[in-house]
This record gives sequence, C-alpha cells and structure tokens, in this order.
Amino acid sequence: MSKKTFEVRIAPDECKGCERCVIACPRSVLKMGVQLNRLGVPFVIRTEQECIGCGGCFLTCPEPGAITVVQIESAEA
Repeated sequence: MSKKTFEVRIAPDECKGCERCVIACPRSVLKMGVQLNRLGVPFVIRTEQECIGCGGCFLTCPEPGAITVVQIESAEA
C-alpha cells in the first residue's frame, strides 16, 4: 500500500497576501514570499514541509483559484 502524498499549488497572481492560508496550515507548508505579483502584493509560497492534504489553506482562502491541493499519483505498482 502506498502512502498518499499531496501538493499545494499556488496561483501567484490570484493571491491577495492575506496570509489566512499560512495561519490555517498545521504543517507550516506555506509562508509569505518577498516577490510581488501583478497586484503589487507579496504572495504565498510553499516551504519544503510535506503537505498532508487537509485542505485548510484552500478552505480559508477568500480568492477562488488562488490555492489548489492535489493528490500526487504514486508511481509504485
């Protein structure tokens, strides 16, 4: 049986920099970056921490399409 792995995907130009997702993440997978998006605000970036797929970031984000949590398909047979 393979272990489920997840990845947080961020659309930088949709992020408004509110940090709700950063606060909601129990594993500190997200943090505020220093680069600015098209709106002129810093956007959220991923850290090297492993996402557990809880969806807290997705559920707290007020911007549709800014954050997506996906399950990564295992290559194991």
